[in-house]
Amino acid sequence: MLQNTKKKSDVDERLGRSAEAKKALLAKFKPRPHAPDPAFEDRKALREAELEAVRQARADAKEAQRLAKLAEEEEAKQRELLKEEDTVSAIRAERKARKAALKSEARAKRELHQELRQQIRRTG
Repeated sequence: MLQNTKKKSDVDERLGRSAEAKKALLAKFKPRPHAPDPAFEDRKALREAELEAVRQARADAKEAQRLAKLAEEEEAKQRELLKEEDTVSAIRAERKARKAALKSEARAKRELHQELRQQIRRTG
């Protein structure tokens, strides 16, 4: 009978150790309460600052691109206005030249008629 109890105690002991080992294995997977990381807030603030810097850089680049586009459009408008002014001034200059030519032709014609009249009077 002594031996029977010994076997029983060995089996109980092995079963107990097995249960403890199983509990230890399962304990690995259970969430454990932990103390918060003291640097967590610092890292979070750093990430937020980096993110804000990236956003600001993108916004600045977008604004610079928008301003460059506006400047380019304004420059194109100025070139168009200058081109239009040059065209208008060329048309005016051409008209002035035509009028001056017509005026000189008319003057030459008047002078010719006046000369002819004077010759007629002299010979007359």
